[in-house]
Amino acid sequence: MAVRKASAVWEGSLREGKGTMKLGSSAFEGAYSFGTRFEEVPGTNPEELIGAAHAGCFSMAFSGGLGRAGYTPEYVRTSADVHIEKVESGFKITRIVLTMTAKVPGLDEATFQAEAEAAKKGCPVAQALAGVDIQLKATLVS
Repeated sequence: MAVRKASAVWEGSLREGKGTMKLGSSAFEGAYSFGTRFEEVPGTNPEELIGAAHAGCFSMAFSGGLGRAGYTPEYVRTSADVHIEKVESGFKITRIVLTMTAKVPGLDEATFQAEAEAAKKGCPVAQALAGVDIQLKATLVS
C-alpha cells in the first residue's frame, strides 16, 4: 500500500516562532504560527489540514459506499469544522463537524443517511481520529 508523506519545520519559541508545513507531493506548502493555530490570525494550521483530509476521505468513502449500493452521486460536497480548545492538559481537538450535501439520483433519504453514517465511521481518517467527537450533518439534494 502507499505511504503518504508530509513534513514540517518549526523555528523559535512556541508563541513567537514560525513554521512551514509541506505535503510530500508538493501540492501544498504553507506557513503557520501560534496565532494561526490558537488565535484568529490569517494563515494555515495543522487542524485545517486535518479538516481537509477528513472531508476528502469522507467524501470518497461515501461515494464508494454508494457505488457498492448501486448509486452514482452527481456530487458530494463536504466541509469540516475542526474545533481545537484549551483543556486542562493543553490544547486538544475536541470535535469535528462534517457538513455534507450530495446529489444522488434515485437515492431515498433512509439509504442516504445510512450510507453517510457508514462513511463517517469507515473512512481511514475518521478511524485515525477515533478519540475525537465526530458529528455529521448530511443533506440529500433533489
